[in-house]
Amino acid sequence: MKIQDFMISDVISVKEDTTVKELLQILVNNKIGGVPVVNNDNVLVGVISDGDVIRYLQPSNRNVFDMFSVILFSDREELVDKLTYALKNPVKMMMRTRDLKTLHPNNKLDEALQIFARYHFKKIPVIDDSHRVVGVISRGDLLRHITNHLIQ
Repeated sequence: MKIQDFMISDVISVKEDTTVKELLQILVNNKIGGVPVVNNDNVLVGVISDGDVIRYLQPSNRNVFDMFSVILFSDREELVDKLTYALKNPVKMMMRTRDLKTLHPNNKLDEALQIFARYHFKKIPVIDDSHRVVGVISRGDLLRHITNHLIQ
């Protein structure tokens, strides 16, 4: 069984300059938890998940800095304050670009299982030989395929 047999080929993706606000609207409107980030040629440059957004939007706590007996205080940031400027920022400020795990359409089902089990990702981009995004596979897609096609 190959990835191309059950991957989602109608991929929702964003560009690096997509704002956090636009990303949130895409995630909510499409009821998805993450998307690949692509360049203008649809080549994968990163991924971003709802978890990345939550970590990015988390207000910072109050910090105390002692710089050679000059003490500075940084007040606790509130969520509303963080949202005021964060929603305008591009997703490239928070997307994951290192250690991206991808699949190829010709990979076997077992390879997807290994990635999901080892890295606890919810979604994996599927790329062709030119690193263009041609699909995605989610844990739910994998479980549906196993249930509907492999369990007799």
